[in-house]
Amino acid sequence: MCSARKEWKDAYRGRTVVGGVFRIRCDAARESWLHGSTDLRGSQNRFAFSVSVGSCPEPAAAAAWKRHGPGGFTFEVLEELKKDETQTDREFAQDIGALFELWQERLREDGADETCGGPPVSE
Repeated sequence: MCSARKEWKDAYRGRTVVGGVFRIRCDAARESWLHGSTDLRGSQNRFAFSVSVGSCPEPAAAAAWKRHGPGGFTFEVLEELKKDETQTDREFAQDIGALFELWQERLREDGADETCGGPPVSE
């Protein structure tokens, strides 16, 4: 194996994995969609790409997207969680799931009417 490729693979394996809870907001429609992700940066990148090409990043938001367009949507990180070196992918996903449930409850108590995008998924 070429040394540059090996270095790249080692760097990838050694990266800090950050997951968390985020929401996609449309303030004009007074709606938001709560999500959890084991790859928060990947979720942000997908959102930014969707907006840059004019594609609705949230299927449940199609009507709001049509009315308010890409400029009406924002990506908001609510809480980040770093994967511990000793955690398995499954354990990390379970921690993100618990964090997601805490945010659901917190927002419900605050009177927010969040549409939940479902439980966190491994990405």
